[in-house]
Amino acid sequence: MFDQSQIQEFKEAFTIMDQNRDGFIDKEDLRDTFAALGRINVKNEELEAMVKEAPGPINFTVFLTMFGEKLKGTDPEETILHAFKVFDTEGKGFVKADVIKEKLMTQADRFSEEEIKQMFAAFPPDVCGNLDYRNLCYIITHGEGKD
Repeated sequence: MFDQSQIQEFKEAFTIMDQNRDGFIDKEDLRDTFAALGRINVKNEELEAMVKEAPGPINFTVFLTMFGEKLKGTDPEETILHAFKVFDTEGKGFVKADVIKEKLMTQADRFSEEEIKQMFAAFPPDVCGNLDYRNLCYIITHGEGKD
């Protein structure tokens, strides 16, 4: 369904959303994620409906499966962009690669050093150490082939 680089990017998004870092996304994680994106008055019913879309507790495997189902015929690029924007406090379209690396290696389903190397080999930061997450989100949702 996804290639290895896409799976790694989804893992990063999962890690960002897993606010309490227990390896599962639950209603409170969703509430905290919405709050980080500036939406603080999310109704319990809305959060419960989101969680009920999953066949059980939302670990990374369930999350990836759900994304695969959602990607069929829809474009979740904006959702992924919002996840990265949490780290883009200046709104410039990039985040520091070392910040993303630290989060991926210390939170939830932790990346190994090798997985980090693979990710940055596929999508290297610029000379200033910035990761262009807008372009990365495009690649995640549309693939690397450019018209």
